Amino acid sequence: MPVHSGSARYEGLGKDGKGWVSTQSGALADQSYGFATRFEDTPGTNPEELIAAAHASCFTMALSFALARAGHTKGTLETHAKVSLEKDGDGFTITKSELDLRASVPGIAAADFDHIAAEAKANCPVSKVLKAEITLKHSLAE
Repeated sequence: MPVHSGSARYEGLGKDGKGWVSTQSGALADQSYGFATRFEDTPGTNPEELIAAAHASCFTMALSFALARAGHTKGTLETHAKVSLEKDGDGFTITKSELDLRASVPGIAAADFDHIAAEAKANCPVSKVLKAEITLKHSLAE
């Protein structure tokens, strides 16, 4: 199975710092991020936005494949995700990823769709990673 990667670089510290995030595929290449893109309206991205996009795309793909396995051949799925970041003591916590799905699947019964969508939500890899073990390997340069 494939292993995909992303990277981030941050120069300066705290509010005065500025970061850049990139993906292995190059879809993002040195996209700016930092305090202002996370908490103000400065152009750029932020971790929660990237998680929201990842969750929406993963869930939508998982649902698409689950519907195909159930014998459906046509349809349109559009998912918008909102990831909530809340103050937690001295830091912050991502408290929720809210998926909002608009779907058109001709011929499916509402109860069947509800069941398949709930399974896709529970089992898409990004839903699972939000509960995953996190490991850290690091080195400190002097």
